[in-house]
Amino acid sequence: MVCLCLMKKFVVNSWSSIVSMLRSPFLSLKIPTFSHGLTQMHPAFQIKGRHTIHDDAVKMYKGMKKDIEVELQNLDSHIFLTSDMWTSSQDLGYMCITAHYINAEFNYKKKTISFAEVKYPHTGYAIEEEIVRCLTEWGIRSKLFTLTLDNASNNTNACEQLRKYYKHELLLEDQHLHVRCCAHILNILVHDGMKIIHEAIDMIRELLKYIDSSPSRLQDFNTIASGMGLRSKKGISVDTLTRWNSTWKMLVEALTYLASYANRKMIDSPSEEQWEKAKAICEFLKAFEELTLIVSAHRKPTSHKFLPVVLSIRHALKDPGWQTSDVLKELAVAMQTKLDKYWDPEEKENADPNRRIKSKGIEFNHALVIATFLDPRRKEDYLDFLYCKLSTNEEQITKQVEIAL
Repeated sequence: MVCLCLMKKFVVNSWSSIVSMLRSPFLSLKIPTFSHGLTQMHPAFQIKGRHTIHDDAVKMYKGMKKDIEVELQNLDSHIFLTSDMWTSSQDLGYMCITAHYINAEFNYKKKTISFAEVKYPHTGYAIEEEIVRCLTEWGIRSKLFTLTLDNASNNTNACEQLRKYYKHELLLEDQHLHVRCCAHILNILVHDGMKIIHEAIDMIRELLKYIDSSPSRLQDFNTIASGMGLRSKKGISVDTLTRWNSTWKMLVEALTYLASYANRKMIDSPSEEQWEKAKAICEFLKAFEELTLIVSAHRKPTSHKFLPVVLSIRHALKDPGWQTSDVLKELAVAMQTKLDKYWDPEEKENADPNRRIKSKGIEFNHALVIATFLDPRRKEDYLDFLYCKLSTNEEQITKQVEIAL
């Protein structure tokens, strides 16, 4: 009898976990086929109602949340937060906040600690209020080290509000707080550059949609693809406009599959010149796709890679190999101009002169300097080298690196 009770409790807890993970309705546990299967496994077992499973899932959630809360509050280290805004199909705004930290076993951990609706308008005050609410709820306000956000002005304003009201709780005199999302910077840089061939990209996108919208056209496409020695496709995916690398992948696939088809089957298709521009852009942006994958890793720390990636971007944009093409030269100039606006505080409108240390076009963030220094492959000499590559004031750069360390 004891074993049966334990088994029932185990099964109920297990199915509460499974239902939660699969995001299935609690009512799904009462499906006749499912209930019959459990009865076949053990005739004495009777599955509880959906309300019982719901209550058990809520209890399980509260228990797990309490465990994480205790772990966060007992940390010897500080906590890094990342946050992003998301808009639902109903145009409701949500903010996701993730905590990153090193536990007692010196393992990197991350936990999503909030996914809450943020009422419009999404001002800096509204964002700051939600961040403070989350930190207070978890009891970790004094443990905040950095906050990684994208480069929207409302996020900058939110960080300014945090500095204003909670400066006494922040480390390093708040020089570190706002870390700009490197992946977001890369996304904006490339988006600006790709505007140069937007007409060709638009035509290729419409061509993909045209083929995918008709089963007969898709069948013709697959017939030609097979004749070219390429695998057939069940459907053709177009890009997500907010993600440049999805556009890059779309162009790569289009160049692989569609150039021959478009020239044979459609009158209003990209010209040969536009296909050549798309090909050149794809080759140029391959390095940026690799950099995006580096800074977008979600199972390991990436802060120590931020500054080296910025240097890699600079090198890629100044590569003399691209200077032979007018299109690529124009693209590189557009991306370099946009990068300077993010990297150079002097270029930002309404910049707070006390917010970060400035040095001839360099934006210093002590947290990034420390993270890079802690990488065994890169020490103080590397930081001096890196910043001097990005600035003309070598003496002041060296001084600021020493201060940060």
